[in-house]
Amino acid sequence: MADVDGRTAAQTAPPALVAVVGRPNVGKSTLVNRLIGRRAAITEERPGVTRDRTEHDTMWSGRPLTFVDTGGWTGTGVDAVDHLGAKVTAQAEQASLDADVVLFVVDATVGITTDDAMVARWLRDVSAPVLLVANKADALGDPVALQVQLADLYGLGMGDPHPVSALHGRGSGDLLDAVVDHLADRQPVVRRRPADEISVVLLGRPNVGKSSLFNRLAGQQRAIVDERPGTTRDAIDSLVRLHGGGTYRFVDTAGLRRKGRQGDPTEYYSRLRTVDALHRAQVALLVLDAAEPFGEQEQRLGRQVIDAGRGLVMILNKWDIVDEDRREWIDRELDRLLAFTSFAPLLRTSAVTGRGLRNLGPVIDQVHVEWSRRVPTAAVNRWLADAVAATAPPMIRGRAVRLRYATQVEVGPPTFRVFTTGTVPASYLRYLERSLRDEFGFIGTPVRIGIRVRQDRRRQR
Repeated sequence: MADVDGRTAAQTAPPALVAVVGRPNVGKSTLVNRLIGRRAAITEERPGVTRDRTEHDTMWSGRPLTFVDTGGWTGTGVDAVDHLGAKVTAQAEQASLDADVVLFVVDATVGITTDDAMVARWLRDVSAPVLLVANKADALGDPVALQVQLADLYGLGMGDPHPVSALHGRGSGDLLDAVVDHLADRQPVVRRRPADEISVVLLGRPNVGKSSLFNRLAGQQRAIVDERPGTTRDAIDSLVRLHGGGTYRFVDTAGLRRKGRQGDPTEYYSRLRTVDALHRAQVALLVLDAAEPFGEQEQRLGRQVIDAGRGLVMILNKWDIVDEDRREWIDRELDRLLAFTSFAPLLRTSAVTGRGLRNLGPVIDQVHVEWSRRVPTAAVNRWLADAVAATAPPMIRGRAVRLRYATQVEVGPPTFRVFTTGTVPASYLRYLERSLRDEFGFIGTPVRIGIRVRQDRRRQR
């Protein structure tokens, strides 16, 4: 049955969660990319690249689907390879518990391994239907060899295996059909995405506490936290409602290193995901480690936020471990290194104790309002007249430059165009920005002022 928009009930249903799980290096991320039709998940030949669970939306046969990519299942407790491996496995387990359908991926060229059997035992207690996916089936070549390997997979007790090639796409359409068929009699959990939600990205160099802060806000262990820097590799999002504010989609990102230290493909693609998350967000939280000196990386990240035109909130994290001597230096470092971000609100927080986070919702709301603000043209021109009267633009080649009028041409961020009779130096544009902020505020948002030169008609005559 179709609704008034001509869409079916399946098309208007909330997206179904499809968890993709399995041991390391069976091609889970490659399969996710194939099923959603784009390269969204980071893939590399070496195992252990994916750690957190990440969500990727698509549509198949009119049914909205959200595929959840997970890290390699390596066991829990004493069975885990290491402490980080246990955390990765816990994320995969949680994805399976939350899912409407689970895709259990194995390597068809290897057959059943001890790790595969361990995953199968755990998945037998999951309430959602589990589809066994035999990836890399095309590598066997001989149809007889393929049938022998598929027959061996029945030993997992997970039903009929679905042979696919994530690399070349063979069998992916049949697998998607099977997913939709298993959803026919299931009602996905409603996971609302309010139309007015604000997208907020967390940025910072490695090990400043972004993931700890993200988990504290989300109210669950949504992102893996480890003492080793560089644990987070993908952009991970979660819908959060904050005290005193509204609903926000927070996106945790990989810590951005200096380009000279981005030595492998994983870090390269992590950086691309982080930059993409920044450009899709409305507000950025630049997380600083308050216990450590600030430097070039913090400057570069601040510039990236401003160049991207996103709202900005500065977060001094780990404030609970900052001593008195360090506190005296922080203000000096902010003035010396990050003065260009002085328009942004500054919060002192602790992901461990929750200090300062009660104020985060109202601050984000304020920055978003300013970022989306439009000033009437009459008010803009009154400001321009007062600014020019206070400080006239410098003369160019002995001729006075007239600033004729101005208008706001865009929001998100606020962008203004000033029509003049000649070029205006960058120093005067900075003066205009300061004057504009003094007049209208624009707390937490970059402001862009462009010049359009129009020759004075009286001089032309």
